[in-house]
Amino acid sequence: MLQQCLWRLTSGETVPSLPRLEGERHTEVCVIGGGITGLSCALHLQEYGIKALLLEAAELAEGGSGRNVGLVNAGMWLPPEDICQRLGKDLGDRANQQLAEAPALVFDLIERYRIQCDARRQGTLHLAHNAAGVRSLEQRHAQFQRQGAPVELFQGADAAQLTGSERIPAVLLDRRAGVINPYAYTLGLARAAMAGGAQLYCRSPVISLQREASGWRVQTPTGSVLADQVVLASNAYTEGEWTELTRHFFAGYYYQVASAPLSGAAADAILPGGQGAWDTRKVLSSICRDTDGRLILGSLGSGEHKPVSWLRCWAQRIQRHYFPDLPEVEWQLHWSGRMGFTPDHVMRLFSPAPGLLAASGYNGRGNTTGTLVGKGFAQWLAEGSDRGLPLPLSQPVAISARQLRSVAYEAGFSLYHAGQCLKVLI
Repeated sequence: MLQQCLWRLTSGETVPSLPRLEGERHTEVCVIGGGITGLSCALHLQEYGIKALLLEAAELAEGGSGRNVGLVNAGMWLPPEDICQRLGKDLGDRANQQLAEAPALVFDLIERYRIQCDARRQGTLHLAHNAAGVRSLEQRHAQFQRQGAPVELFQGADAAQLTGSERIPAVLLDRRAGVINPYAYTLGLARAAMAGGAQLYCRSPVISLQREASGWRVQTPTGSVLADQVVLASNAYTEGEWTELTRHFFAGYYYQVASAPLSGAAADAILPGGQGAWDTRKVLSSICRDTDGRLILGSLGSGEHKPVSWLRCWAQRIQRHYFPDLPEVEWQLHWSGRMGFTPDHVMRLFSPAPGLLAASGYNGRGNTTGTLVGKGFAQWLAEGSDRGLPLPLSQPVAISARQLRSVAYEAGFSLYHAGQCLKVLI
């Protein structure tokens, strides 16, 4: 089994080799980070007629934007009424409404710019893995119904037909959502931004960010940018001491394992509607199929330093539990990505200093949230209005014990998965 990202290997989008920043450049807005948030911001700035220059430390889509599960989900991780309890009704309603519409924004951009990312808009499935999971989905369904969302609950034979598994007693279908190849989607945003005039530079890590009389100087090892305003969009892949962004999230990881293309009646029964899915486990598992028929399983945690035998054992355990009728599955690829977590599962949108905008802590909802926040930042820079953002800019309190939280989460995930491999947990 090779350590390679399936989404990169099967991407329908490419971009030409991009240069490293050399010398000094001037621009209205410098965007730091070549993932979905940064590229959405650069693209929408071009639509406003604002010059944007984007710096990426590595290559486009190499971070979490290109390595995630590919779910285009509505809302935050929390159910809508829980969000209102946490944020207050006014802010909660605002966040719920805008993030409910975020999948439509993603699919509109895909259609408008003809992004070749295997987009499927048949919804997503939240799977109950046991009786407690059924109760959780029933509570979520009731909340979504009170919100007027097009979300349906299926149980028994109907749930089995939607999933291809007799082990899933209930399913919550969200028709607003869908799936994409996230690597291809990210490159498609880059292509559209460049076509509009944005300047993109790769292999250009930021090493310092300093205020100057005319704006901000963003320094890289081989060049610098003078910008009126700066957007910090590096999120979980932020590195270095040049920014305080890292104080507002702690890093988490997600790994995925992909099979060879599957065929036959047992394979065809798995997720026949083309939806992506995830279950109600505390340490969740995700289940998807790609357009070539591969089965893709994933879970919280990093797979980069785990033996291939361990990853294969885990994938076989999940596959045989949910889909025991499949013949022997050949697991071909595995990869991991990093995400920004917050203790309260709420993103951070803030302005660390005049002329700086920052976002962090999407808690695994980056495809939709990143697209929406990038557009909202562009609107803020163009109009001075935050009405396009799911939450107003605030001054959040730094997260304490970030590294300890990351280590504790990773240890807990690994222990849970070990229990699954040993058949202690399922």
